[in-house]
Amino acid sequence: MTITGIISAILIGIVVGVLGRLVLPGKQSIGMLVTILVGIVSAFLGTALARAIGIPTATSGIDWLELLVQVVVAAIGVALVAALMGRRAGVAGRGRTGTLR
Repeated sequence: MTITGIISAILIGIVVGVLGRLVLPGKQSIGMLVTILVGIVSAFLGTALARAIGIPTATSGIDWLELLVQVVVAAIGVALVAALMGRRAGVAGRGRTGTLR
């Protein structure tokens, strides 16, 4: 992969992460930076998944089906990270007696 490909994957990942977060109902308890990182990882994973299931990823225009797969992967990723971070925040807020402060 060339440097141009990596930079475009990062930019697409930012968009994919934000779209994945918008697709999920409710409020996610993660920051924007984490959403962007999940989107970047989802862009790479979504492209690999699209190739694996036979969706053409090297076309001359916008690959709408590949983008759809990336957004679905990002929504799943954002949901998983939000659940893990929410669970971790709930444990950190307890005192010695187990009650909330």
